[in-house]
Amino acid sequence: MNAPLTLSDATRARFDREVAKYPPEQKQSAVMACLSIVQQEQGHVSHAAEVAIADYLGMAPVAVQEVTTFYNMYNQKPVGQYKLNVCTNLPCQLRGGQDALEHVCQRLGVHKGETTADGAITVQESECLGACADAPVLLVNDRQMLSYMSHDKLDRLLDKLQGAAKKGA
Repeated sequence: MNAPLTLSDATRARFDREVAKYPPEQKQSAVMACLSIVQQEQGHVSHAAEVAIADYLGMAPVAVQEVTTFYNMYNQKPVGQYKLNVCTNLPCQLRGGQDALEHVCQRLGVHKGETTADGAITVQESECLGACADAPVLLVNDRQMLSYMSHDKLDRLLDKLQGAAKKGA
């Protein structure tokens, strides 16, 4: 079992600002914002953080965990400096999504769900990213969607990310 997590005053203040956006009886609606805050501060959402958020919001820890595990944007373990979510949902698979995932993994020498030895890049399989017509698609650090990712475009992206990681960017 993980040690309990004590939320800092700064974190609690950020949580307070999010909770204030909802009626008092609906403060649990801030769960996604609280998860995002913890992830910004710690890089991932640990089980201890889920329990601390649940306690803060007055909800069952399993309810927080259900949110954490449902969305790809929450990292349940530490990830690399760059996280690549490659869509392999059926429409994307039919347009090369699985092949793109396999190419990225082979090029980086990792399996899906793993991080490169230098800690630079984590590769994850993703469900629908909502851009089926643009497949293969991937999401970089849960922020930047890239479409029509041929092997050549994937190679250029990986070169760019690996170069940026070496520079500490």
